[in-house]
Amino acid sequence: MAQTFRLTLAQLNPTVGDLAGNAAKARAAWQEAKAAGADMIAFPEMFVTGYQLQDLVRKPAFAADVQRVLQQLAEDCADGPAIGIGGPLPAADKPFNAYFILQDGQISAQVLKHHLPNSNVFDEKRYYHAGDPAGPVRIGPVRIGVPICEDAWFEDVTETLAETGAEILLVPNGSPYHRGKFALRQMLMVSRVVETGLPLVYLNLLGGQDDQVFDGASFVLNPGGVLTHQMPAFEEGLFHVDFEETDAGWRALDADKARLPDAWEADYRVMVEATRDYLAKAGFSKVVLGLSGGIDSAIVATIATDALGAENVRCVMLPSEYTSETSLEDAADLAKRLGTKLDTVPISGPRAAVTEALGPLFNGTQPGIAEENIQSRLRGVILMALSNKFGEMLLTTGNKSEVAVGYATIYGDMAGGYNPIKDLYKTRVFETCRWRNANHRPWMKGPEGEVIPPRIIEKPPTAELRENQKDEDSLPPYEVLDDILEMLIDKEASVADCVAKGHDRETVKKIEHLIYISEYKRFQSAPGARLTERAFWLDRRYPIVNQWRDDGQG
Repeated sequence: MAQTFRLTLAQLNPTVGDLAGNAAKARAAWQEAKAAGADMIAFPEMFVTGYQLQDLVRKPAFAADVQRVLQQLAEDCADGPAIGIGGPLPAADKPFNAYFILQDGQISAQVLKHHLPNSNVFDEKRYYHAGDPAGPVRIGPVRIGVPICEDAWFEDVTETLAETGAEILLVPNGSPYHRGKFALRQMLMVSRVVETGLPLVYLNLLGGQDDQVFDGASFVLNPGGVLTHQMPAFEEGLFHVDFEETDAGWRALDADKARLPDAWEADYRVMVEATRDYLAKAGFSKVVLGLSGGIDSAIVATIATDALGAENVRCVMLPSEYTSETSLEDAADLAKRLGTKLDTVPISGPRAAVTEALGPLFNGTQPGIAEENIQSRLRGVILMALSNKFGEMLLTTGNKSEVAVGYATIYGDMAGGYNPIKDLYKTRVFETCRWRNANHRPWMKGPEGEVIPPRIIEKPPTAELRENQKDEDSLPPYEVLDDILEMLIDKEASVADCVAKGHDRETVKKIEHLIYISEYKRFQSAPGARLTERAFWLDRRYPIVNQWRDDGQG
Protein backbone atom coordinates (compact mmCIF):
# COMPACT_ATOMS: atom_id res chain seq x y z
CA MET A 1 0.00 0.00 0.00
CA ALA A 2 1.34 3.43 -0.93
CA GLN A 3 2.59 5.70 1.82
CA THR A 4 0.58 8.84 2.56
CA PHE A 5 1.32 12.16 4.24
CA ARG A 6 -1.26 14.66 5.48
CA LEU A 7 -0.13 18.29 5.67
CA THR A 8 -2.48 20.78 7.32
CA LEU A 9 -2.12 24.37 6.14
CA ALA A 10 -2.96 27.05 8.71
CA GLN A 11 -3.99 30.11 6.71
CA LEU A 12 -4.55 32.29 9.76
CA ASN A 13 -4.43 35.93 10.89
CA PRO A 14 -1.81 36.72 13.56
CA THR A 15 -1.38 40.06 15.35
CA VAL A 16 2.01 41.76 15.37
CA GLY A 17 3.57 41.55 18.81
CA ASP A 18 0.84 39.37 20.35
CA LEU A 19 3.14 36.43 20.96
CA ALA A 20 0.85 34.72 23.47
CA GLY A 21 -2.22 35.19 21.28
CA ASN A 22 -0.47 33.94 18.16
CA ALA A 23 0.88 30.91 20.02
CA ALA A 24 -2.61 30.19 21.35
CA LYS A 25 -3.92 30.25 17.77
CA ALA A 26 -1.17 27.85 16.79
CA ARG A 27 -2.02 25.45 19.66
CA ALA A 28 -5.71 25.43 18.79
CA ALA A 29 -4.92 24.79 15.11
CA TRP A 30 -2.48 22.03 16.08
CA GLN A 31 -5.20 20.33 18.13
CA GLU A 32 -7.52 20.36 15.11
CA ALA A 33 -4.77 19.02 12.86
CA LYS A 34 -4.03 16.27 15.35
CA ALA A 35 -7.72 15.29 15.46
CA ALA A 36 -7.74 15.20 11.66
CA GLY A 37 -4.80 12.80 11.53
CA ALA A 38 -2.26 15.27 10.17
CA ASP A 39 1.42 14.39 10.08
CA MET A 40 2.40 18.07 10.06
CA ILE A 41 0.76 21.45 10.43
CA ALA A 42 2.40 24.40 8.69
CA PHE A 43 2.01 28.07 9.57
CA PRO A 44 3.12 30.98 7.39
CA GLU A 45 6.27 33.07 7.53
CA MET A 46 6.74 35.00 10.81
CA PHE A 47 3.46 33.69 12.18
CA VAL A 48 4.51 33.59 15.82
CA THR A 49 5.30 37.32 15.84
CA GLY A 50 3.05 38.66 13.10
CA TYR A 51 4.48 40.50 10.10
CA GLN A 52 5.97 42.99 9.27
CA LEU A 53 7.86 43.78 12.46
CA GLN A 54 10.09 46.66 11.33
CA ASP A 55 12.51 47.75 14.09
CA LEU A 56 10.62 45.75 16.74
CA VAL A 57 12.44 42.64 15.49
CA ARG A 58 15.79 44.14 16.56
CA LYS A 59 14.79 44.65 20.19
CA PRO A 60 16.71 42.10 22.36
CA ALA A 61 13.91 41.67 24.91
CA PHE A 62 11.45 40.92 22.11
CA ALA A 63 13.79 38.35 20.55
CA ALA A 64 14.21 36.58 23.89
CA ASP A 65 10.46 36.51 24.41
CA VAL A 66 9.94 34.94 20.98
CA GLN A 67 12.33 32.12 21.79
CA ARG A 68 10.57 31.41 25.09
CA VAL A 69 7.20 31.26 23.34
CA LEU A 70 8.51 28.92 20.63
CA GLN A 71 10.09 26.58 23.16
CA GLN A 72 6.87 26.45 25.17
CA LEU A 73 4.87 25.77 22.01
CA ALA A 74 7.17 22.85 21.17
CA GLU A 75 6.75 21.39 24.65
CA ASP A 76 2.97 21.82 24.63
CA CYS A 77 2.62 20.12 21.24
CA ALA A 78 4.95 17.16 21.68
CA ASP A 79 2.53 14.28 21.11
CA GLY A 80 1.10 14.92 17.69
CA PRO A 81 1.87 16.32 14.28
CA ALA A 82 5.07 18.22 13.65
CA ILE A 83 4.80 21.99 13.46
CA GLY A 84 6.40 24.34 10.95
CA ILE A 85 6.19 27.97 12.02
CA GLY A 86 7.94 31.20 11.08
CA GLY A 87 9.68 33.61 13.43
CA PRO A 88 12.95 35.49 14.00
CA LEU A 89 16.09 33.67 15.14
CA PRO A 90 18.43 35.87 17.24
CA ALA A 91 21.96 36.54 16.00
CA ALA A 92 24.75 38.95 16.86
CA ASP A 93 23.47 42.35 15.69
CA LYS A 94 20.23 41.41 13.95
CA PRO A 95 18.23 38.19 13.61
CA PHE A 96 17.54 35.76 10.80
CA ASN A 97 14.11 35.33 9.25
CA ALA A 98 13.66 31.67 10.16
CA TYR A 99 11.26 28.77 9.89
CA PHE A 100 11.24 26.44 12.88
CA ILE A 101 10.34 22.75 12.84
CA LEU A 102 8.92 21.57 16.17
CA GLN A 103 8.90 17.82 16.81
CA ASP A 104 8.86 15.61 19.90
CA GLY A 105 8.75 18.54 22.30
CA GLN A 106 11.70 20.47 20.90
CA ILE A 107 12.84 22.70 18.06
CA SER A 108 14.32 19.99 15.87
CA ALA A 109 15.37 22.14 12.89
CA GLN A 110 15.50 25.71 11.71
CA VAL A 111 15.67 26.98 8.14
CA LEU A 112 17.03 30.46 7.42
CA LYS A 113 15.75 32.77 4.68
CA HIS A 114 18.41 33.37 2.05
CA HIS A 115 16.97 35.97 -0.34
CA LEU A 116 15.93 39.11 1.55
CA PRO A 117 13.49 41.37 -0.33
CA ASN A 118 14.53 44.98 -0.18
CA SER A 119 12.10 46.91 -2.36
CA ASN A 120 8.55 48.26 -2.19
CA VAL A 121 7.31 47.67 1.37
CA PHE A 122 10.22 45.38 2.31
CA ASP A 123 13.45 46.40 4.08
CA GLU A 124 14.63 42.94 5.08
CA LYS A 125 18.33 43.68 4.57
CA ARG A 126 17.98 46.29 7.30
CA TYR A 127 16.30 43.87 9.68
CA TYR A 128 17.74 40.39 8.99
CA HIS A 129 20.88 38.49 8.14
CA ALA A 130 20.73 36.34 5.02
CA GLY A 131 21.04 32.64 5.82
CA ASP A 132 22.85 30.04 3.75
CA PRO A 133 20.69 27.67 1.67
CA ALA A 134 20.07 24.44 3.58
CA GLY A 135 18.90 20.95 2.73
CA PRO A 136 15.46 19.45 3.36
CA VAL A 137 14.00 18.45 6.72
CA ARG A 138 12.69 14.94 7.30
CA ILE A 139 9.20 14.72 8.75
CA GLY A 140 7.89 11.18 8.95
CA PRO A 141 8.34 9.52 5.56
CA VAL A 142 8.94 12.76 3.62
CA ARG A 143 11.91 15.07 3.07
CA ILE A 144 10.47 18.60 2.93
CA GLY A 145 12.34 21.54 1.48
CA VAL A 146 11.43 24.95 2.91
CA PRO A 147 12.24 27.94 0.69
CA ILE A 148 10.94 30.90 2.70
CA CYS A 149 8.87 33.35 0.66
CA GLU A 150 11.39 35.25 -1.53
CA ASP A 151 13.59 32.13 -1.69
CA ALA A 152 11.00 30.63 -4.03
CA TRP A 153 11.03 33.66 -6.33
CA PHE A 154 14.49 32.62 -7.55
CA GLU A 155 15.59 29.23 -8.83
CA ASP A 156 18.80 28.73 -6.85
CA VAL A 157 17.34 27.83 -3.43
CA THR A 158 14.71 25.44 -4.80
CA GLU A 159 17.26 23.79 -7.11
CA THR A 160 19.59 23.27 -4.13
CA LEU A 161 16.75 21.68 -2.19
CA ALA A 162 15.87 19.37 -5.08
CA GLU A 163 19.51 18.36 -5.50
CA THR A 164 19.84 17.58 -1.79
CA GLY A 165 16.85 15.26 -1.70
CA ALA A 166 13.72 17.33 -1.11
CA GLU A 167 10.54 15.50 -2.14
CA ILE A 168 8.00 18.28 -1.44
CA LEU A 169 8.54 22.04 -1.40
CA LEU A 170 6.74 23.97 1.35
CA VAL A 171 6.88 27.73 0.80
CA PRO A 172 5.77 29.74 3.89
CA ASN A 173 4.97 33.33 2.96
CA GLY A 174 4.19 36.78 4.26
CA SER A 175 3.16 38.10 0.85
CA PRO A 176 0.99 41.25 0.94
CA TYR A 177 -1.64 42.03 -1.65
CA HIS A 178 -1.30 44.33 -4.56
CA ARG A 179 -3.39 44.35 -7.71
CA GLY A 180 -2.39 41.42 -9.95
CA LYS A 181 -0.58 39.52 -7.18
CA PHE A 182 -2.58 36.27 -7.44
CA ALA A 183 -1.48 35.59 -11.01
CA LEU A 184 2.10 36.71 -10.36
CA ARG A 185 2.56 34.26 -7.49
CA GLN A 186 1.16 31.31 -9.40
CA MET A 187 3.28 32.08 -12.46
CA LEU A 188 6.47 32.13 -10.39
CA MET A 189 5.62 28.99 -8.43
CA VAL A 190 4.80 27.08 -11.63
CA SER A 191 8.33 27.94 -12.78
CA ARG A 192 9.79 26.41 -9.60
CA VAL A 193 7.72 23.25 -10.05
CA VAL A 194 8.74 22.88 -13.68
CA GLU A 195 12.42 23.40 -12.82
CA THR A 196 12.52 20.97 -9.89
CA GLY A 197 9.88 18.40 -10.84
CA LEU A 198 8.58 18.56 -7.24
CA PRO A 199 5.13 19.30 -5.83
CA LEU A 200 4.93 22.69 -4.18
CA VAL A 201 2.78 24.06 -1.35
CA TYR A 202 2.42 27.85 -1.25
CA LEU A 203 1.18 28.93 2.20
CA ASN A 204 0.44 32.61 2.70
CA LEU A 205 -0.26 34.75 5.73
CA LEU A 206 -3.65 36.36 6.27
CA GLY A 207 -4.87 39.65 7.69
CA GLY A 208 -4.22 43.37 7.80
CA GLN A 209 -1.18 45.06 9.32
CA ASP A 210 -1.03 48.85 9.05
CA ASP A 211 -1.30 49.56 5.31
CA GLN A 212 -0.72 46.00 4.11
CA VAL A 213 -3.19 43.14 3.76
CA PHE A 214 -1.95 39.56 3.55
CA ASP A 215 -4.58 37.87 1.44
CA GLY A 216 -4.02 34.16 1.98
CA ALA A 217 -4.99 32.55 -1.33
CA SER A 218 -2.65 29.63 -0.61
CA PHE A 219 -2.39 26.89 -3.23
CA VAL A 220 -0.77 23.56 -4.09
CA LEU A 221 0.86 22.51 -7.37
CA ASN A 222 1.86 19.08 -8.62
CA PRO A 223 4.73 18.58 -11.10
CA GLY A 224 3.89 20.06 -14.49
CA GLY A 225 2.28 23.06 -12.75
CA VAL A 226 -1.03 21.25 -12.16
CA LEU A 227 -3.13 23.11 -9.58
CA THR A 228 -4.56 20.64 -7.06
CA HIS A 229 -5.70 22.99 -4.27
CA GLN A 230 -6.74 26.65 -4.25
CA MET A 231 -7.56 28.06 -0.84
CA PRO A 232 -9.83 31.10 -0.63
CA ALA A 233 -8.46 34.62 -0.54
CA PHE A 234 -9.03 36.76 2.58
CA GLU A 235 -10.51 33.92 4.63
CA GLU A 236 -9.05 32.10 7.63
CA GLY A 237 -9.06 28.34 7.65
CA LEU A 238 -7.28 25.04 8.14
CA PHE A 239 -6.87 23.07 4.94
CA HIS A 240 -5.75 19.45 4.75
CA VAL A 241 -3.55 18.44 1.83
CA ASP A 242 -3.09 14.71 1.33
CA PHE A 243 0.02 13.45 -0.44
CA GLU A 244 0.57 9.95 -1.78
CA GLU A 245 3.86 8.35 -2.74
CA THR A 246 3.89 7.14 -6.34
CA ASP A 247 6.53 5.57 -8.56
CA ALA A 248 7.27 9.10 -9.85
CA GLY A 249 7.49 10.60 -6.33
CA TRP A 250 5.10 12.28 -3.91
CA ARG A 251 1.94 13.78 -5.39
CA ALA A 252 -0.86 15.87 -3.90
CA LEU A 253 -4.32 14.37 -4.28
CA ASP A 254 -6.72 16.66 -6.10
CA ALA A 255 -9.20 18.67 -4.00
CA ASP A 256 -11.63 21.58 -4.17
CA LYS A 257 -10.50 24.89 -5.62
CA ALA A 258 -11.88 28.19 -4.35
CA ARG A 259 -12.77 31.01 -6.72
CA LEU A 260 -10.38 33.93 -6.54
CA PRO A 261 -11.90 37.43 -6.80
CA ASP A 262 -11.29 39.71 -9.76
CA ALA A 263 -9.38 42.99 -9.33
CA TRP A 264 -12.44 45.09 -8.44
CA GLU A 265 -13.68 42.68 -5.79
CA ALA A 266 -10.18 42.06 -4.45
CA ASP A 267 -9.44 45.78 -4.09
CA TYR A 268 -12.73 46.36 -2.30
CA ARG A 269 -12.19 43.37 -0.02
CA VAL A 270 -8.70 44.67 0.84
CA MET A 271 -10.12 48.04 1.87
CA VAL A 272 -12.73 46.33 4.03
CA GLU A 273 -10.29 43.88 5.65
CA ALA A 274 -7.63 46.55 6.17
CA THR A 275 -10.12 48.79 7.96
CA ARG A 276 -11.52 45.97 10.08
CA ASP A 277 -8.13 44.61 11.13
CA TYR A 278 -6.54 48.01 11.73
CA LEU A 279 -9.36 48.92 14.10
CA ALA A 280 -9.49 45.57 15.87
CA LYS A 281 -5.73 45.30 16.34
CA ALA A 282 -5.57 48.90 17.56
CA GLY A 283 -8.35 48.26 20.08
CA PHE A 284 -11.26 50.04 18.36
CA SER A 285 -14.67 48.65 17.43
CA LYS A 286 -16.47 51.77 16.17
CA VAL A 287 -15.75 54.59 13.72
CA VAL A 288 -16.86 58.13 13.04
CA LEU A 289 -16.53 60.02 9.76
CA GLY A 290 -17.66 63.22 8.17
CA LEU A 291 -20.32 62.68 5.53
CA SER A 292 -20.32 65.45 2.95
CA GLY A 293 -22.80 64.14 0.43
CA GLY A 294 -19.89 63.51 -1.92
CA ILE A 295 -18.54 60.33 -3.42
CA ASP A 296 -15.39 59.85 -1.30
CA SER A 297 -17.11 59.94 2.07
CA ALA A 298 -19.90 57.79 0.59
CA ILE A 299 -17.55 54.95 -0.36
CA VAL A 300 -15.68 55.20 2.96
CA ALA A 301 -18.95 54.99 4.89
CA THR A 302 -19.90 51.94 2.82
CA ILE A 303 -16.52 50.27 3.40
CA ALA A 304 -16.81 50.95 7.13
CA THR A 305 -20.31 49.50 7.22
CA ASP A 306 -19.22 46.38 5.35
CA ALA A 307 -16.27 46.00 7.74
CA LEU A 308 -17.95 46.70 11.08
CA GLY A 309 -21.71 46.69 10.63
CA ALA A 310 -23.95 49.76 10.45
CA GLU A 311 -24.44 49.86 14.22
CA ASN A 312 -20.74 50.65 14.65
CA VAL A 313 -20.56 53.52 12.15
CA ARG A 314 -21.39 57.12 13.05
CA CYS A 315 -21.69 59.54 10.12
CA VAL A 316 -21.68 63.27 10.80
CA MET A 317 -22.89 66.03 8.50
CA LEU A 318 -21.12 69.33 9.21
CA PRO A 319 -22.84 71.92 6.99
CA SER A 320 -21.74 75.49 6.42
CA GLU A 321 -23.49 78.23 4.46
CA TYR A 322 -21.87 76.79 1.32
CA THR A 323 -23.33 73.31 1.80
CA SER A 324 -26.04 72.69 -0.77
CA GLU A 325 -29.43 71.24 0.00
CA THR A 326 -28.54 68.49 -2.47
CA SER A 327 -25.54 67.47 -0.35
CA LEU A 328 -27.67 67.34 2.79
CA GLU A 329 -30.26 65.19 1.02
CA ASP A 330 -27.65 62.87 -0.48
CA ALA A 331 -25.87 62.36 2.85
CA ALA A 332 -29.17 61.53 4.57
CA ASP A 333 -30.14 59.18 1.75
CA LEU A 334 -26.81 57.31 1.97
CA ALA A 335 -26.99 56.93 5.76
CA LYS A 336 -30.55 55.65 5.48
CA ARG A 337 -29.61 53.09 2.82
CA LEU A 338 -26.64 51.88 4.85
CA GLY A 339 -28.51 51.96 8.15
CA THR A 340 -25.84 54.03 9.93
CA LYS A 341 -26.36 56.75 12.50
CA LEU A 342 -26.30 60.28 11.07
CA ASP A 343 -25.68 63.31 13.26
CA THR A 344 -25.66 66.92 12.09
CA VAL A 345 -23.42 69.58 13.62
CA PRO A 346 -23.61 72.93 11.78
CA ILE A 347 -20.31 74.83 11.69
CA SER A 348 -21.65 78.29 10.81
CA GLY A 349 -21.53 79.46 14.41
CA PRO A 350 -17.98 78.24 15.14
CA ARG A 351 -16.83 79.61 11.78
CA ALA A 352 -18.27 83.05 12.58
CA ALA A 353 -16.51 82.99 15.95
CA VAL A 354 -13.13 82.09 14.39
CA THR A 355 -13.61 84.72 11.68
CA GLU A 356 -14.33 87.34 14.34
CA ALA A 357 -11.30 86.30 16.40
CA LEU A 358 -9.01 86.53 13.37
CA GLY A 359 -10.61 89.73 12.08
CA PRO A 360 -8.02 92.17 13.49
CA LEU A 361 -5.18 90.13 11.99
CA PHE A 362 -6.87 89.45 8.64
CA ASN A 363 -8.10 93.04 8.28
CA GLY A 364 -7.15 94.55 4.92
CA THR A 365 -6.57 91.20 3.19
CA GLN A 366 -8.72 89.49 0.58
CA PRO A 367 -10.62 86.35 1.60
CA GLY A 368 -9.11 83.20 0.09
CA ILE A 369 -7.85 79.72 0.87
CA ALA A 370 -7.08 80.51 4.51
CA GLU A 371 -10.73 81.38 5.17
CA GLU A 372 -11.96 78.36 3.17
CA ASN A 373 -9.75 75.98 5.12
CA ILE A 374 -11.06 77.24 8.46
CA GLN A 375 -14.23 75.33 7.61
CA SER A 376 -12.35 72.11 6.98
CA ARG A 377 -10.29 72.49 10.15
CA LEU A 378 -13.36 73.17 12.26
CA ARG A 379 -14.86 69.97 10.93
CA GLY A 380 -11.68 68.15 11.95
CA VAL A 381 -11.91 69.60 15.47
CA ILE A 382 -15.52 68.51 15.86
CA LEU A 383 -14.96 65.02 14.46
CA MET A 384 -11.92 64.49 16.70
CA ALA A 385 -13.96 65.64 19.70
CA LEU A 386 -16.57 62.99 18.91
CA SER A 387 -13.80 60.43 18.45
CA ASN A 388 -12.31 61.29 21.85
CA LYS A 389 -15.66 61.40 23.64
CA PHE A 390 -17.09 58.13 22.31
CA GLY A 391 -13.95 56.09 21.55
CA GLU A 392 -14.69 55.93 17.83
CA MET A 393 -11.75 56.04 15.45
CA LEU A 394 -12.03 58.87 12.93
CA LEU A 395 -11.78 57.71 9.33
CA THR A 396 -10.48 60.19 6.80
CA THR A 397 -11.71 60.11 3.23
CA GLY A 398 -9.10 61.50 0.80
CA ASN A 399 -8.61 59.49 -2.39
CA LYS A 400 -5.18 58.91 -3.97
CA SER A 401 -5.66 61.70 -6.52
CA GLU A 402 -6.22 64.25 -3.75
CA VAL A 403 -3.47 62.84 -1.55
CA ALA A 404 -1.07 62.99 -4.51
CA VAL A 405 -1.57 66.68 -5.31
CA GLY A 406 -2.34 67.91 -1.81
CA TYR A 407 -5.97 68.76 -2.60
CA ALA A 408 -6.83 68.34 1.06
CA THR A 409 -6.56 70.44 4.20
CA ILE A 410 -3.92 69.36 6.66
CA TYR A 411 -5.37 69.27 10.20
CA GLY A 412 -8.77 69.50 8.54
CA ASP A 413 -10.27 66.84 6.30
CA MET A 414 -6.94 64.98 6.52
CA ALA A 415 -7.47 64.45 10.27
CA GLY A 416 -8.11 60.84 11.20
CA GLY A 417 -6.66 57.51 12.23
CA TYR A 418 -7.12 55.53 9.01
CA ASN A 419 -7.93 56.14 5.35
CA PRO A 420 -9.48 53.15 3.54
CA ILE A 421 -9.24 54.77 0.07
CA LYS A 422 -5.76 56.32 0.30
CA ASP A 423 -4.46 54.19 -2.61
CA LEU A 424 -7.57 54.50 -4.80
CA TYR A 425 -7.49 57.09 -7.58
CA LYS A 426 -10.64 59.18 -8.02
CA THR A 427 -11.65 57.54 -11.29
CA ARG A 428 -11.48 54.16 -9.54
CA VAL A 429 -13.58 55.58 -6.68
CA PHE A 430 -16.41 56.14 -9.15
CA GLU A 431 -16.10 52.63 -10.59
CA THR A 432 -15.80 51.07 -7.13
CA CYS A 433 -19.07 52.72 -6.09
CA ARG A 434 -20.75 51.29 -9.17
CA TRP A 435 -19.24 47.87 -8.45
CA ARG A 436 -20.50 47.87 -4.85
CA ASN A 437 -24.00 48.91 -5.91
CA ALA A 438 -24.10 45.97 -8.33
CA ASN A 439 -22.46 43.35 -6.11
CA HIS A 440 -22.90 41.93 -2.64
CA ARG A 441 -20.90 39.18 -0.94
CA PRO A 442 -21.52 37.19 2.27
CA TRP A 443 -18.51 38.83 3.95
CA MET A 444 -20.06 42.30 3.62
CA LYS A 445 -21.85 43.39 6.80
CA GLY A 446 -23.71 46.18 4.99
CA PRO A 447 -26.97 45.74 3.08
CA GLU A 448 -27.13 44.54 -0.50
CA GLY A 449 -28.44 46.57 -3.39
CA GLU A 450 -27.91 50.17 -4.48
CA VAL A 451 -26.49 51.52 -1.24
CA ILE A 452 -24.76 54.56 -2.77
CA PRO A 453 -27.32 56.94 -4.30
CA PRO A 454 -26.72 57.34 -8.06
CA ARG A 455 -26.89 61.13 -7.68
CA ILE A 456 -23.77 61.05 -5.50
CA ILE A 457 -21.90 59.17 -8.22
CA GLU A 458 -23.11 61.37 -11.05
CA LYS A 459 -22.77 64.91 -9.69
CA PRO A 460 -19.57 66.97 -10.19
CA PRO A 461 -17.16 66.62 -7.23
CA THR A 462 -16.86 69.70 -4.99
CA ALA A 463 -15.36 70.59 -1.61
CA GLU A 464 -18.13 73.19 -1.06
CA LEU A 465 -15.81 75.63 0.70
CA ARG A 466 -17.01 78.59 -1.39
CA GLU A 467 -19.95 79.46 -3.60
CA ASN A 468 -20.34 77.17 -6.66
CA GLN A 469 -16.94 75.54 -6.11
CA LYS A 470 -16.00 72.52 -8.24
CA ASP A 471 -12.85 70.37 -8.08
CA GLU A 472 -12.16 71.16 -11.74
CA ASP A 473 -11.73 74.84 -10.80
CA SER A 474 -8.34 73.82 -9.33
CA LEU A 475 -7.50 70.54 -11.06
CA PRO A 476 -7.74 69.02 -14.52
CA PRO A 477 -10.66 66.62 -15.12
CA TYR A 478 -10.02 63.49 -13.06
CA GLU A 479 -9.65 61.33 -16.17
CA VAL A 480 -6.73 63.53 -17.23
CA LEU A 481 -5.33 64.01 -13.74
CA ASP A 482 -5.34 60.31 -12.87
CA ASP A 483 -3.64 59.33 -16.11
CA ILE A 484 -0.85 61.84 -15.41
CA LEU A 485 -0.59 60.72 -11.78
CA GLU A 486 -0.36 57.05 -12.71
CA MET A 487 2.47 57.87 -15.09
CA LEU A 488 4.41 60.13 -12.71
CA ILE A 489 3.83 58.10 -9.53
CA ASP A 490 3.07 54.48 -10.37
CA LYS A 491 5.32 54.25 -13.42
CA GLU A 492 7.95 56.91 -12.48
CA ALA A 493 7.53 58.32 -15.99
CA SER A 494 9.10 61.60 -17.08
CA VAL A 495 7.37 64.81 -18.04
CA ALA A 496 8.43 64.07 -21.63
CA ASP A 497 6.73 60.65 -21.42
CA CYS A 498 3.48 62.28 -20.34
CA VAL A 499 3.67 64.87 -23.11
CA ALA A 500 4.41 62.13 -25.66
CA LYS A 501 1.21 60.42 -24.55
CA GLY A 502 -0.72 63.55 -25.49
CA HIS A 503 -0.90 65.56 -22.26
CA ASP A 504 -0.36 69.31 -22.17
CA ARG A 505 3.15 70.10 -20.92
CA GLU A 506 2.06 72.99 -18.71
CA THR A 507 -0.57 70.79 -17.06
CA VAL A 508 1.93 67.97 -16.47
CA LYS A 509 4.45 70.40 -14.95
CA LYS A 510 1.77 71.80 -12.65
CA ILE A 511 0.81 68.32 -11.45
CA GLU A 512 4.46 67.34 -10.96
CA HIS A 513 4.98 70.46 -8.85
CA LEU A 514 1.90 69.74 -6.73
CA ILE A 515 3.08 66.17 -6.10
CA TYR A 516 6.46 67.32 -4.79
CA ILE A 517 5.24 70.22 -2.64
CA SER A 518 2.58 67.99 -1.02
CA GLU A 519 5.11 65.54 0.41
CA TYR A 520 4.91 67.19 3.84
CA LYS A 521 1.17 66.58 3.92
CA ARG A 522 1.53 62.91 3.04
CA PHE A 523 4.22 62.54 5.72
CA GLN A 524 1.59 63.53 8.30
CA SER A 525 -1.36 61.72 6.76
CA ALA A 526 -3.21 58.71 8.14
CA PRO A 527 -2.17 55.25 6.94
CA GLY A 528 -4.44 53.54 4.45
CA ALA A 529 -5.03 50.28 2.62
CA ARG A 530 -2.33 49.39 0.07
CA LEU A 531 -3.77 48.35 -3.31
CA THR A 532 -0.87 48.97 -5.70
CA GLU A 533 2.89 48.65 -5.82
CA ARG A 534 3.24 52.44 -5.51
CA ALA A 535 1.15 53.26 -2.48
CA PHE A 536 2.10 56.31 -0.44
CA TRP A 537 4.29 55.35 2.52
CA LEU A 538 6.75 52.46 2.21
CA ASP A 539 6.34 51.93 -1.54
CA ARG A 540 7.24 55.50 -2.43
CA ARG A 541 9.72 57.43 -0.28
CA TYR A 542 10.68 60.93 -1.30
CA PRO A 543 12.34 63.77 0.63
CA ILE A 544 9.87 66.15 2.22
CA VAL A 545 11.84 69.16 1.02
CA ASN A 546 12.98 68.76 -2.58
CA GLN A 547 13.85 71.44 -5.14
CA TRP A 548 14.44 69.15 -8.16
CA ARG A 549 11.97 69.28 -11.03
CA ASP A 550 11.96 67.43 -14.35
CA ASP A 551 12.77 69.95 -17.09
CA GLY A 552 11.16 67.67 -19.65
CA GLN A 553 14.37 67.21 -21.62
CA GLY A 554 15.17 63.69 -20.39
